[in-house]
Amino acid sequence: MQSTPEKPYKLGIALSGGGARGFAHIGALKAIDEAGLKPDVIAGVSAGSIAGVLYAAGNPLDDILPMFTDTKFSDFCKLAIRDGGGLFKLNGLKKFIVNKTGVERLEDLKIPTYIGVTDFDNGVAAEFHDGPIGERVAASCSIPIVFQPIKIDGVNYVDGGVLRNLPAWIIRDKCEKLIGINCSPLTTYRYKKSIYDVALRSYNLMAKSNQTPDMEMCDLVIKTPDLAAYQVFNLKDIRKVYLSGYAAAHKAIKEWLKTTEL
Repeated sequence: MQSTPEKPYKLGIALSGGGARGFAHIGALKAIDEAGLKPDVIAGVSAGSIAGVLYAAGNPLDDILPMFTDTKFSDFCKLAIRDGGGLFKLNGLKKFIVNKTGVERLEDLKIPTYIGVTDFDNGVAAEFHDGPIGERVAASCSIPIVFQPIKIDGVNYVDGGVLRNLPAWIIRDKCEKLIGINCSPLTTYRYKKSIYDVALRSYNLMAKSNQTPDMEMCDLVIKTPDLAAYQVFNLKDIRKVYLSGYAAAHKAIKEWLKTTEL
């Protein structure tokens, strides 16, 4: 009888997309840390990729939220309608990621980190685990229509949440235990006649519908239903979002560890 190959990592964490609601990831990671757990590998999509690389770079969790205290949407992007392909380009986000992680390349992070993206040209989910960190994270955050696709090695990439909003699929076979953090509940909605609004709602619906298979891959899924009250690009409530993620993770981890050995 053949033995099961040993997986390279003990604990993995998969971080979903969710825009500004991704600050819940920082709160959840804080609760996980307080429980004495440290991820050996991380996968992130969109907002989850931002939280993931900032944490994997070695930034103290208490220092990450203040990085965004005085920021606004326009700090990360600029209008690019004339260029075609999207309303904004994410050049500011690329620079921010390099500055705050202190590394140029994804493979130089202290914790191995995988970034989930959507290969827009071929219509498949894809991932990056090496290469220039700024453009990889920007690609994972490029919600179609709102942001321009990011071209990498001749291929156009958009937000990973279009096809797989919770990137459990990337690291499930690499870790013994996998925690998924889903900070993308469907928000309350009233239709507004703008292309920007329609694009965001369409993205939210896609992300909501494709999460189930990846949630089923996880040993534990931390859900944050309270975040449905917060909008994707609202940076004013990041402290409340952080606390919501912390509370949800604190409760879930406490219960999970009663029946799980790590």
